[in-house]
Amino acid sequence: MNIGSVVTLAKDNLNKIIEIGDLPQDSDERITEHHFMIYMGLLMSIGGVFWGSICFFYGLHFPSLIPYSYTILTIVNFIYFNFSKNFKLCRFYQVLMSMLLPFAFRWSLGGFISSGAVMLWAIISLVGSLTFQDIKLGMKWLMAYLGLTLFSGFIDSKLNDFRIEVDPQITTIFFVINLAIISTIVFILSSYLLAKRDEAKEKVAEMSSLLKKMFGRYLSTEVMNALIENPSALDLGGERRKVTIMMTDLRGFTALSERLEPEQVVQMLNAYFEIMVDLVLKYNGNINEFIGDALLVIFGAPQEMEDRAQRAVACAIEMQNAMVEVNKRNCAEGLPEVEMGIGLNETEVIVGNIGSSKRSKYAVVGSGVNLTSRIESYTVGGQILVSESVRKEAGEVLRIDAQRDILPKGAVSSLRIYEVGGISGQYNFTLVNKTQTLTNLARQIPLLYTVIKGKKVGQKGIEGLLRRLSKSGTEITLGDTVELMTNLKLKLNDVDEQLSAKDFYGKVIKRHGEKENTYMVSFTSLPSEIDAYFQACRQYAAVASAGEDV
Repeated sequence: MNIGSVVTLAKDNLNKIIEIGDLPQDSDERITEHHFMIYMGLLMSIGGVFWGSICFFYGLHFPSLIPYSYTILTIVNFIYFNFSKNFKLCRFYQVLMSMLLPFAFRWSLGGFISSGAVMLWAIISLVGSLTFQDIKLGMKWLMAYLGLTLFSGFIDSKLNDFRIEVDPQITTIFFVINLAIISTIVFILSSYLLAKRDEAKEKVAEMSSLLKKMFGRYLSTEVMNALIENPSALDLGGERRKVTIMMTDLRGFTALSERLEPEQVVQMLNAYFEIMVDLVLKYNGNINEFIGDALLVIFGAPQEMEDRAQRAVACAIEMQNAMVEVNKRNCAEGLPEVEMGIGLNETEVIVGNIGSSKRSKYAVVGSGVNLTSRIESYTVGGQILVSESVRKEAGEVLRIDAQRDILPKGAVSSLRIYEVGGISGQYNFTLVNKTQTLTNLARQIPLLYTVIKGKKVGQKGIEGLLRRLSKSGTEITLGDTVELMTNLKLKLNDVDEQLSAKDFYGKVIKRHGEKENTYMVSFTSLPSEIDAYFQACRQYAAVASAGEDV
């Protein structure tokens, strides 16, 4: 067996001894206390063997029993600890032995001088008491140590009859040996504690990094730092706060998800959120909730923002422009393109941690949240709609492309909302121009439609005609008058069975043309088969138109 094998074997056996009494459920702090007690007992036991052997060598057989007995009693204590796991009793016993026996050894050798200040070994017990016991109990051990020291000083002159005659040079050697060994043991134990402290710091740093990584998916760095600096902000409770709320939604995604495999739906959402979340965090928005394919974002809580409305609008514009990248990735993966609508509302709400002491959530509560959702429901793909309150809060920097009055569900009077096309000033962004030309069809396409009110779809199909087409919308003549922002469920008529079985959806966005009941409808959900059919119709119409021009 070579030296390396011997060292490895020794380390393994030492670790087994150190780990006696440990339980799987013990905390890192408790395990450190266990190990410190074992280290202290082992090191002092080595000292006990050393001093017992010296005394025995000089014929001091009775005094040698005290350091030897310390080693034996320590072994007994460790065996008991291994089987009982009773750390509280074992640590008391170990500290008591480590304090009493050095004083008893001093008395047996005739006092302070002749013993070479061997009582200083009891200092190690004080280090141990402060390490794995609370300060109050440590103070009691200190008082016991000081009491024994004073008592030893008082009886020192009365121990002359037991004092051994030792050459002064040997006494000096004893002093040096005691101080050197005690200092070394204290250094080793302190080094162990420092190493464990550094390990604990590393674990705290790793946990902090993990928590930041986890919460970084929902909060910006600034918001996280604000919570770290003020942990009381995480307590249950709420406060009134002026905030700008953003609600986003993928148009027609529910219908689209029914045509895709579950894995594809998750893939699309993850790719979409990957880009959108980064942009929200860039503007210090607080992602309050993922609601299916929708995002609920708060600007102005928990961190206050003076320019929250402008930040929210700038963020919304960047998010809409980023949909180009989202769809580019979708196409590369063989997935359909999607469009997003965004609604913004400036309102006073109650924000705070809501839930129970075991599980809570930073949430926003108030009618303004519902209104934001209502505003978003009026959007079509690529559109940003804001409330009057956002327009006023953001100021003159907004570029307003259109406005309309709406009567959201639950409202007692109409509200004015605005379509935002850009923002100037500090942020200076504009929406990518997505204006698309309507193509006159060679043949109008008959269809059936039903009006969707809330979550209810009309049962009766009404006849209509598709007159002109663009990539994302159509000019349509309906069989009756409908209100703007009405959602429609549509089905092609007079086509093959495969196409006529496919439903598609749209939103009426404005009246169009001079003919009665003719509207511009933006598609909100378009199956790939219908989309391909419409593209073919547009291409055919373009070719036919070019032929006529020739």
